Amino acid sequence: MRTKGVQNYPTMDQVVFGKPASEAVLAEAERVGAKRVFLVVSHTLNTTTDEIEAVRRQLGERFAGAFDRVPQHTTRTSAVALAKAAADVDADLLVAIGGGSVVDAVKIAAVCMEHEIFEEDGLDGYEINPAPGAFATAAKAFRAPRVRSVVVPTTLSGGEYNAGALVTDTRRDWKQIFHHPLMMPLAIILDPAISRHTPETLWLGSGTRAMDHGIEALCSPLGTPLSDAVVTEGLMRLARGLRRCKADPSDLEARREAQFGSWLSAFGLQTRVPMGASHAIGHVLGGTMGVPHYLITPVLMPRVLRYNRPATEEAQARIAAALGEAGKSAAEALENLLEELGLPRRLQEVGVEPADYARIGEIAVKSVFARTNPRPLTTAQEVVALLETIP
Repeated sequence: MRTKGVQNYPTMDQVVFGKPASEAVLAEAERVGAKRVFLVVSHTLNTTTDEIEAVRRQLGERFAGAFDRVPQHTTRTSAVALAKAAADVDADLLVAIGGGSVVDAVKIAAVCMEHEIFEEDGLDGYEINPAPGAFATAAKAFRAPRVRSVVVPTTLSGGEYNAGALVTDTRRDWKQIFHHPLMMPLAIILDPAISRHTPETLWLGSGTRAMDHGIEALCSPLGTPLSDAVVTEGLMRLARGLRRCKADPSDLEARREAQFGSWLSAFGLQTRVPMGASHAIGHVLGGTMGVPHYLITPVLMPRVLRYNRPATEEAQARIAAALGEAGKSAAEALENLLEELGLPRRLQEVGVEPADYARIGEIAVKSVFARTNPRPLTTAQEVVALLETIP
């Protein structure tokens, strides 16, 4: 039971739902008085559907340009290229339409525009570095970005609900965290119709990544009664929505339910409840090992739950019940759901071998989230021990 703590609230205006994405984007531009709206979009959506063109048409003279070259695991190189393209047309609002990489790109691009960082080396020192205690800060203080963003997510990962961005430094194959309160999007637009173009495995896998946020918030020693209640409801809605999406990918109400579940599951992350080992290690699996973001939770979280169980018994009972498996262990409940969804459950299935564990451990232990795990990870050997936990 939570007996002390602090409840934080984000610098975000609103979540919009029940309105087509193109109409909602225009309404947001009008609401904030934006005259030069720059779209940062999924390449697939831009080249194989008419969804982005519909947004362009709605914006009319407000449309300032578009960028669709953000790779998986957002890189510094793409971020500074995006920032330069947006700055060149005097963009006053960035609109992300796509998955988590596109979302992270607009967050960090806003910082690059503010500080005129148009070469990747220019981001050195802006990243979050581990420090003694529960939290960490960037090496240098920096001005708040004046150009803000609006996000239309097409996956369920939920990274749009927080003020941090994950950006991969390809020089070192290292995914880094950047954070400023005003990197938080002004608004998030939920439109289940636009998600119909998202491949099934990406949609379902990203839903499990959203679950990751809720699970780690529930298990965090620094959670709150409010975050516990909200993310528990989110896990319930996600489990229900994902099962329905698997049964019928065309079910828009199931997709809406999953979107609402992602929103609620992200509440802990949104209000700065620190994440744990799944994020510390997951960032390395993605940025260093190249594992797709949406496949990280299926292969990692059951191990994390087993490792953390001695310190999180009460939270894990709530997780199992939320997943519809009251009385079972949280790890078993999650594994059963993953099997229903047809997602991989072994590290080897996503190209990670035991020989990689030492390198993963060396990098993951440097993450602030290694320290905020319910059982803090302070050595590379402890990370390896977690990875060796038999699912």
